[in-house]
Amino acid sequence: MATNTGNAHTVGLQSDGTVVAVGWNKDGQCDTGDWHDMVAVSAGWRRTIGLKSDGTVVAAGRNTKGQCAVSGWHDVVAVTAGDWHTVGLQADGTVIAVGNNRYHQCEVGDWRGIVSVAAGYLHTVALKSDGTVQAVGQTKAGQCQVSGWRGIVAIAVGSSHTVGLQADGTLVATGWNEYGQCNVSTWHDIVAVAAGCTHTIGLRLDGTLIAVGNNDYGQCDIQGWHGIRLPEN
Repeated sequence: MATNTGNAHTVGLQSDGTVVAVGWNKDGQCDTGDWHDMVAVSAGWRRTIGLKSDGTVVAAGRNTKGQCAVSGWHDVVAVTAGDWHTVGLQADGTVIAVGNNRYHQCEVGDWRGIVSVAAGYLHTVALKSDGTVQAVGQTKAGQCQVSGWRGIVAIAVGSSHTVGLQADGTLVATGWNEYGQCNVSTWHDIVAVAAGCTHTIGLRLDGTLIAVGNNDYGQCDIQGWHGIRLPEN
């Protein structure tokens, strides 16, 4: 099972392509019991996005900004849910987006050669096939200042910070850093990275984890974890 978490709900993709969800369900974001043939799920603020095996996309939950208006999408290979907008990566390396566009975070129609996308609170980030990164949206904290990044193999996005994993196993980060969530420049031997609202997690080659950022709820207390592996394809 692969899992994904929203602000107050958790979603699981089962091996048979069905989806389970628990948590806050005020807007129906956990009403995924009839979903099937799913290959990926993404949980955003009060909604859930599902990618089907045929490249179409479904959504459940809050739709006040049109963030669930994905019924016409096709040829999609990856999805990501920000707080108020939803982004899809298409098979041809182009990107589509719906939802809140106050800071132009959905203006991705001219992007090309994209291999990965990530959505934050009010910004959208994409990794290109040449290892560069581009971003649109609110950049008040510098979360979109990624134009100089090179040799990136993976990206992760928090609410207002952006992290890039470089080919040599080191990290770069930009954006809001009030809790030290961008203090990752000394990390090494990293093979995967994830970003929460105000914290950053790195998976090392030896299966251990490292974390920085807000720890008010113990979300960075992972010192004793070991033997962690990436999901198998």
